[in-house]
Amino acid sequence: MGQNLIYLIPVLGILSLLFTYWKSSWVAKQDVGTEKMARIAKSISDGAMAFLKAEYKVLAIFVAVVGVLMAISGTTEGSSPIVGISFVIGAFCSALAGFIGMKVATKANVRTTNAARTSLGKALEVAFAGGSVMGMGVVGLGLLGLGTLFIVYSNMGWEINKVITVLTGFSFGASSIALFARVGGGIYTKAADVGADLVGKVEAGIPEDHPLNPATIADNVGDNVGDVAGMGADLFESYVGAIVGTMVLGAVFVGITGFESTNDFGGLNAIILPLVLSGVGILTSILGTFFVKVGDGGDPQKALNKGEFISAALMLVATFFIVDWMLPESWSDAAGTTFTSMGVFWAVIIGLVAGLAIGIITEFYTGTGTKPVKSIVNQSLTGAATNIIAGLGVGMMSTALPTLVLAAGIIGAHYFAGLYGIAIAAVGMLSNLGIQLAVDAYGPISDNAGGIAEMADLPKDVRQKTDKLDAVGNTTAAIGKGFAIGSAALTALALFAAYMTTTGLTSIDVANPVVMAGLLIGSMLPFLFSALAMNAVGRAAMDMIQEVRRQFADIPELKAALAVMKKNDGSEYKTWSDSDKSTFDAADGKAEYGKCVEISTKASIREMVLPGLLAVISPVIIGFGGGAEMLGGLLAGVTSCGVLMAIFQSNAGGAWDNAKKMFEEGVEIQGKMYYKGSDPHKATVVGDTVGDPFKDTSGPSLNILLKLISIVALVLAPLLS
Repeated sequence: MGQNLIYLIPVLGILSLLFTYWKSSWVAKQDVGTEKMARIAKSISDGAMAFLKAEYKVLAIFVAVVGVLMAISGTTEGSSPIVGISFVIGAFCSALAGFIGMKVATKANVRTTNAARTSLGKALEVAFAGGSVMGMGVVGLGLLGLGTLFIVYSNMGWEINKVITVLTGFSFGASSIALFARVGGGIYTKAADVGADLVGKVEAGIPEDHPLNPATIADNVGDNVGDVAGMGADLFESYVGAIVGTMVLGAVFVGITGFESTNDFGGLNAIILPLVLSGVGILTSILGTFFVKVGDGGDPQKALNKGEFISAALMLVATFFIVDWMLPESWSDAAGTTFTSMGVFWAVIIGLVAGLAIGIITEFYTGTGTKPVKSIVNQSLTGAATNIIAGLGVGMMSTALPTLVLAAGIIGAHYFAGLYGIAIAAVGMLSNLGIQLAVDAYGPISDNAGGIAEMADLPKDVRQKTDKLDAVGNTTAAIGKGFAIGSAALTALALFAAYMTTTGLTSIDVANPVVMAGLLIGSMLPFLFSALAMNAVGRAAMDMIQEVRRQFADIPELKAALAVMKKNDGSEYKTWSDSDKSTFDAADGKAEYGKCVEISTKASIREMVLPGLLAVISPVIIGFGGGAEMLGGLLAGVTSCGVLMAIFQSNAGGAWDNAKKMFEEGVEIQGKMYYKGSDPHKATVVGDTVGDPFKDTSGPSLNILLKLISIVALVLAPLLS
């Protein structure tokens, strides 16, 4: 029974992909709406697919070259050239997950808009179904890939350490694609967003989603590129990295008395446990999706929370029985340290609680109407400078509580189950990733739905429904970013522990000058990486701003329509003169959206290369140049500094964004109401523009940086030991 259970792991991955296919087919069958809605949606879809095609062409070269190099390095003792194949398969699965999510998200957005014409509940159902394709596709491909490769390699007659060493190539491939997807997607979406905001909102005085805005299609494409494909790739490699890191640490228990006969796993219980927990997580995530429903007067946030909480509760119960069944009641390792199955269970719970706590803290610092965001709103009264100062302060302050939660989680997980406990806590945090990512991917779909409603000139009540969904999406996105950071920290620490175990390092002495040098270099890398990403967004945004300005100045119909809008400032369209209406209507579709899409695509592909190579090459240079201990110092530095930088940037950006949204809904400061178009609102637009690359480019990309460097170090470990 025990060893046969291993073969169920890839079956559960296939089940997840079948669920993905079912949901994707259901979304595709929903009505698109009017001809204009269909035309807008096609432009968004074409732009998204054009980006992926261009990106994957570049990445295919990278994957091929690195795959060959890994195959050559795999000829050393304890590894195999097949590690190169693992790398290619991991990269392919990560890219495929992004493609699947993007494809369905661009179908779901317009169908969500159309559903909102009749029902809020139906609109939520369509948007969440689109998000669930991303979520379940990620976990399905991850578990199918890892489970299948583990079975194949285990049947090749290798010792278990060699099996896992070759398997780390899969995680390296996933991490590589994830970093390029996150950085490239972040540059794309922010270049478009900055152009749409600064020229559209501030200079021209029109909404960013207005059909007259040439950057609006590129902006909507960017939501999918960055927040669907990018986030999916990010959490795909967290999911895979946490499992692989736990498997490496679980190998330490092979041969320990008490494991050999437990449930006929041949002593591999601790190695197989993360795969089994992740497989059961797929089942609980699927069950949770059926509880996400809301009536027209209901609260979408409560509906999404209900699905997540039910899934988490089911996972906790299942984990208790799985751990109790698979692990001995107690055992001791070679050093004489005693472990218990209940200790491992408590470590899993600590991971789940830490993830939830970081999400709640993130919501407090970034949510609309919270005290920190109100402080930014109040300081916007005196201009953009004080708005930016306040946002930076909120972002820095927001690092304190999540860091304390992570520190407590690390100490608690280690207390109950040692280094293995830290790794299994990361698996616990990510066990319900299917539904967690579904809730997160729902956000950009709802955001796109609102943009399509605006561009298609649908009735205001449709935009009100999509805005209600989008407001919830902003909260879920902020929580998702906090969750991604927390899981990245635990995953990187698990990979760090696995690196030390593989290289035979029992400790890393910071009094050693070589280690301290590595620590400082590692701490510097998040700053250098962030600078490269931020500067890339700045250069791409400049190109976008110039293009939007050119179109407003050179296209007669757009120029005339903007003049009419300024003339009728604040009045409804139906009150305009026939002449003004005719001039305005003549501008419909005259904006050259394709040129803005092309600018974002070319800029993101060009600019993503250097930050990506920095992450891959740095540990190789330090490892071979300074040795295993110096590389260990680098990992410690990049993990500690990277986590803090990621929290700071993501939360500062989120707080700036929601401060802007509070003005757009109307906010009272010192007894006076301020609305969209007021001077304080314009100050928040500037602050939000600064925060955009913080929260959507460099901040979330840091999650992948520290995990990618850790997995590269783990792949190099056999060569350095």
